[in-house]
Amino acid sequence: MKKFETLTSSVVPLPIENIDTDQIIPARFLKATTRDGFGDNLFRDWRFDSENQPKADFVMNNPIYAGKILVAGKNFGCGSSREHAAWAIQDYGFDVVISSFFADIFKGNALNNGVLPIQVPEEFLQKIFAAVFADPESALTVDLEAQTVQINETGELYTFEINPYKKSCLINGYDDIDFILSHKNLIEEFEQKR
Repeated sequence: MKKFETLTSSVVPLPIENIDTDQIIPARFLKATTRDGFGDNLFRDWRFDSENQPKADFVMNNPIYAGKILVAGKNFGCGSSREHAAWAIQDYGFDVVISSFFADIFKGNALNNGVLPIQVPEEFLQKIFAAVFADPESALTVDLEAQTVQINETGELYTFEINPYKKSCLINGYDDIDFILSHKNLIEEFEQKR
């Protein structure tokens, strides 16, 4: 995984609640054996019509909205436990997803795949949406070390919570195995003393 550094980016606003994993990546696209290419089908049924033409009214097809941060409504990632949802978000190019509530399994899958899910209060979420709809080039700054997300135009800041282990993994670009391997010397030292 790549190391997560401080990210300043414009956002893609998706103010829809209860977005489930089948909407994020429909089940018919789960046949691949690698993680590559899932981003092509992120929100497939919302992005494209039955003729595979982009739907003009879907936010991800609107060129004024772009960035590495997806901001979604409450209860993002509910439904089935498919890890492919996190793969699709990451493969599309999002490094951060912000919502006022995440399904637990989605949150874990995102963290395990290098996507930072940031849970903020509903009031702060609505302030982000207001800033972006007022100016699509509005940016947020996410500082993982400080555990803050800031609306750059207003300076408003929220301090979010994250599991310390997962924070360390994201900062260092580790998955669970990389983390263990980073302690190889300590493990070998322990084994020598046994």
